[in-house]
Amino acid sequence: MEDKITYQYVARNSKGALVKGKLSAASDSAAAEMLSYTGYETVSIKQIVPFFSMDKLRDNLFVIKPAVIILFYRQLALMLESGTNIISSLELLQKQIDSRTFKKVLGEIVVDVRGGNQLSTALAKYPKIFSQVYCQLISVGEQSGDLDVLLNQVADYMEREIATVKATKSALMMPGITAGISVLVIGLLVVYILPSFAGMYEALGAELPPVAMLLIAFGEAVKSNILYILMGIAVISGMIIFYIKTPGGRYQLDKLLLNIPRLGRVRLLGELARYCRSMSLLFRAGMPLTDVVPMLIRGSNNMLLAGALADVQEAMLKGEGLSRPMGKNKYFLPMMVQLIEVGEETGNLESTLMTIARSYEAEAEDKIRSLIALIPPTLTLVIGGLVGLIAVTLISAMSSMYGDF
Repeated sequence: MEDKITYQYVARNSKGALVKGKLSAASDSAAAEMLSYTGYETVSIKQIVPFFSMDKLRDNLFVIKPAVIILFYRQLALMLESGTNIISSLELLQKQIDSRTFKKVLGEIVVDVRGGNQLSTALAKYPKIFSQVYCQLISVGEQSGDLDVLLNQVADYMEREIATVKATKSALMMPGITAGISVLVIGLLVVYILPSFAGMYEALGAELPPVAMLLIAFGEAVKSNILYILMGIAVISGMIIFYIKTPGGRYQLDKLLLNIPRLGRVRLLGELARYCRSMSLLFRAGMPLTDVVPMLIRGSNNMLLAGALADVQEAMLKGEGLSRPMGKNKYFLPMMVQLIEVGEETGNLESTLMTIARSYEAEAEDKIRSLIALIPPTLTLVIGGLVGLIAVTLISAMSSMYGDF
């Protein structure tokens, strides 16, 4: 008997209202089917994992890196292209894998394939490792006999995503380090340096300006209550993290991330580019859009956009096409809607979607570079202003002291 997994879901009822709940199913796709049978439209489905479990601990300690998955796809494609059968290829790759976790997963996949399951079905049982979109592409490759070609396409797609993420992280690393050091230096100035000068001025009988007295009082309050402050930060952070883990909290966080000036636009462009690229690949592989959109909903990284896609799916089932329902939601940008409409009219939708994806990826990269270029001068102004305020405070106190003499 197949083990059931508990899922937490967010869906829309027949009146369009959001509903939340839990259900048990063999997989996320089975859970989505159960919701559809009850008349609900799925917005998101997440597996409920206990706060502590050995499986969760293992997943956190032994994370399988995307580069390992890409190499697996490349090597499997090469072996299949050379004429090696799928089971022999998987067994050979399993022996070469260094990661114990991935080696164990591949062993279970080999058992499934030996038992008569398709490779895509076996991979789909591990959604945290193998994306549902990629598994569907692999399934198309199995049916068309071009599995090696589809595996290479999946690897190419993953490499592009990883390259974008790495470029963003590396570009933001230096400004982040600079900001952290700056906060530390300013904290030391306010908490330790300024009070020591205040003691000297007080001994000489000089009266400190109100700003200096305010900064010193703030520093002394921090020093006296540092333990309580740290405990408060830890408690508040824990509450925020716990809230974000709930469907309502995740929805509010996703909404906030999309509405942050400048950064929200970058995040939106990245998500839309991913949707368009996935739709193009799956549509080109022969899947109808009515099957593609539900997959995008389940694989979405943003619950707000997942809800928007659910509205699009509902309209598509009524025969409204893709561009028309997208045009009713502000998060689907005008250029995207217009080009998709042209693609639908000309019958060249797959190429149009790929063009949109590349355009939005390029725009996102350009905006990231612009934001990064703004960080150093902004930090300089903020830090310089705070340090200047402290310096002016000390100098004015010294001037008043000399004036008294």
